[in-house]
Amino acid sequence: MGDAQVRIALVGAGGMSFGPVMSYDVICSEKLRGSTLVLVDLNEERLEQAYSVATRLNEAMECPIYIEKESDTARGIEGADFVIVSTEIDRWKYWKMDYEIPVKHGATQVMGENGGPGGAFHSLRTVKLLLEIAALVEKHSPNAFLINLTNPMSRVTLGLNRGSKVKNVGMCHEFFGGVVRFSAQLLMPKDRIAAKASGMNHFTWFYEVKDAQTGEDLYPKIENHMKMFPFMHSKLIRRCFNEFGVYPTSSDSHIGEYLPFVSEEVHPMIQFNDFFRNEWKLRNFFCDLYGKGKFWLPVKALPKSGEEVVTIVEGMATGDSEYINAVNVPNKGYIPNLPEGVIVEVPADIMNKELVPQVVPPVQESLAEIMRLQYKIQDLVVDSVLKKDPELAFEAIEMDPLSPPSREECRKMFDEMMRKQAIMLPF
Repeated sequence: MGDAQVRIALVGAGGMSFGPVMSYDVICSEKLRGSTLVLVDLNEERLEQAYSVATRLNEAMECPIYIEKESDTARGIEGADFVIVSTEIDRWKYWKMDYEIPVKHGATQVMGENGGPGGAFHSLRTVKLLLEIAALVEKHSPNAFLINLTNPMSRVTLGLNRGSKVKNVGMCHEFFGGVVRFSAQLLMPKDRIAAKASGMNHFTWFYEVKDAQTGEDLYPKIENHMKMFPFMHSKLIRRCFNEFGVYPTSSDSHIGEYLPFVSEEVHPMIQFNDFFRNEWKLRNFFCDLYGKGKFWLPVKALPKSGEEVVTIVEGMATGDSEYINAVNVPNKGYIPNLPEGVIVEVPADIMNKELVPQVVPPVQESLAEIMRLQYKIQDLVVDSVLKKDPELAFEAIEMDPLSPPSREECRKMFDEMMRKQAIMLPF
């Protein structure tokens, strides 16, 4: 139907996980030429870096969009058509606590990010933060569509749908990562792999993997590859495939946050010093150099990222039909054997400027049972934020299979976390 000029606010633009990638995808979009991208971050130093990087990328593409920057969130989102959010406060400091304190008390969690007792405290902080941002969106751009990238994805999305009136969707790139792994294993181009997946974010499973050209079912080849080259499939994925018969979109580190038997299969997967140095500092280092003009990139020759955020913006802005591999939305019968209202991850279409999730087959029942427990935990954690009741959060943690083994140890852990994170919690 044509191009569209819209106003897009990127909240948390200084973050290294999504800030540069989202800027690049907007700049590369032919359908969004003439649009305005507003970079928003409370940290003015990081904001300036993000602005320098985005400005250089835009210039390399002959300035197809307008770029602004703003350190005040309310002003930054004023009048936005779309608000993309990927933001946290003191992420590394608190993630270290989320992991180390529960483990000290006997938790078997492997990441402490999206599940387990660490994931619960991460949820309390980020649901609170995202609801504060959503309140600003309601006031300053009430017709905006909010696209959330902040973890824990299912819990934040649930909080947004229960605690605000903002139209929203949760987006994650794990589906794309899973297809990339299939491409490497089967020695096939990514475009030849037609896959569909559903479930709970970071616990989503491919229910269909086909050759896009021939229609051939690729699952037998995946199974054969796993037998011949087991080292190319991580330990937890192999066990899950053997037990459940389906392959996850995510790696061990994410699916391991929900599986009750995880401690039997894998060791803790997060080494904070290495992760901080390799993941954050390295990205920050190169972004800083690029923003200062220290090296050149062949921007016009680079592919778009695997993120589907800008595809949603394009479809909803122009009216063009689009297919989206994975969206996080409240269940309305999209996965028949999961409870209504819980946040599910399913494929979707953009039609007539609306996001329309698809109805998919029931998930494998053994996996559905694990998800139902997690959904009960998610309900309690989100209610804990909305009702400002810490005991609901404790109840959720005590219910989690990766928490310390006794009520007494859970309470000790909970009280220690409450003391050390008090300033960030919603109570």
